Amino acid sequence: MIKRMSYLSHARATLALGLPLVGSHLAQMALHVTDTVLLGWYGVNELAAVVLATSTFFVIFILGAGFAQAVLPMVATAVGRGDEAQVRRDTRMGMWLSIGFGVLSYPIFWWSEALLLALGQRPEVSSLGQAFLRIAGFGMIPALLVMVLKNYLAALERTQVVLWVTLAAVGVNLLLAYALIFGHWGAPELGVRGAAIASVIVQSLTFALLAIYAGWLPELRHFHLFQRFWRADWQALHQVFRLGWPIGVTSLAESGLFQATALMMGWIGTVELAAHGITLEVAALSFMVHLGLSNAATVRAGRAAGAGDRQGLRDAAKVAIALSVGFGVVMVVLFLSFPVAIISLFLDESKPQSAEIIAFGVTLLAMAALFQMADAMQVMALGLLRAIKDTRVPMIAATVSYWVIGIPTGYYLAFHAGMGGIGLWLGLVIGLVFAAVTMMWRFWHRVQNVA
Repeated sequence: MIKRMSYLSHARATLALGLPLVGSHLAQMALHVTDTVLLGWYGVNELAAVVLATSTFFVIFILGAGFAQAVLPMVATAVGRGDEAQVRRDTRMGMWLSIGFGVLSYPIFWWSEALLLALGQRPEVSSLGQAFLRIAGFGMIPALLVMVLKNYLAALERTQVVLWVTLAAVGVNLLLAYALIFGHWGAPELGVRGAAIASVIVQSLTFALLAIYAGWLPELRHFHLFQRFWRADWQALHQVFRLGWPIGVTSLAESGLFQATALMMGWIGTVELAAHGITLEVAALSFMVHLGLSNAATVRAGRAAGAGDRQGLRDAAKVAIALSVGFGVVMVVLFLSFPVAIISLFLDESKPQSAEIIAFGVTLLAMAALFQMADAMQVMALGLLRAIKDTRVPMIAATVSYWVIGIPTGYYLAFHAGMGGIGLWLGLVIGLVFAAVTMMWRFWHRVQNVA
């Protein structure tokens, strides 16, 4: 008989696993925030270009990262049932799929200017965006491999190393980007290209460090992760692909919601786009906490499912949801209480357009407070559904929520109801609320019907 843990014990275990993951997600986000802040000081066009370029990179990355994200519940479940061989097989094939995706995606970066122009962006912003992406695209493969190893280590509850390596990456990126963007310390002044070069270097170094840790740490050597890495395992590859592609499409549907909003904000104006990018960075920083708790919930619930502990699965879910809601309340209060101070952190207030960006950003930050809880609940529901290997129905729910409901609503409110950028963000709120309700209902419906 499986002993039932108390809610307090679940909370401690979830936080012990989740806090380092939260920290690593925040640190990962800080890599992008660093570039945004530095380029916000460098120039408005450069900031707008990198907002679009990094959004484009992220949309493609998040689709490919579905295979990496599939590794988390698969390894957690395998560990729960004591199957070490399956841990190795699933992780290796997650890496294979990630490498293949990275190779196939690069042409999009090379011809990205034409894509951005076709989507209605201004020529000078599109040209700068392509200059960034042609270099940054080389970081796709190491970035995806980093994601695989992070999920592998998280499923094994080795989250501390993920945190420390990511924090080190933030420091290295700050120094490199500062030098290469502005031309300090003898480096050439490269602007957006400098930010891209720094990103590729940091992604490659991060992968190298995590690979060394995962492959050669004595406590992990028995998994033989890289031994005969070149040998195909078609059964495991098929399993990772089958679970991973719906995760990628689900993430693409959500990130595409924000990317489409950024593109439409670009139609309204450069000031509005810059404010949108800054506000979205702030909201994304908060989201990283919910994502870390969701990852921890995937591991905890996945291990319970692998061990056949159905009550443990339900209790782990309840505790993770409560923790996420509590943090969401704190962030709503901060967004509404200190909006000017938050937005001002990202700008040189002596620049001519900074006051306009701050004014519009304050309004958008109030909108971000509206969708804080919905965003938290939809990502938590996704993490719990992945723990029980349910990815296809959530993919459909996400696609409908974001692209059938959210985007059309935002477009109508912005361009037909005369609400402009505020209307676009109301569309975000409506899409996220619908996703949160449908997917949370899906999880509890599934769980209540599990024997």
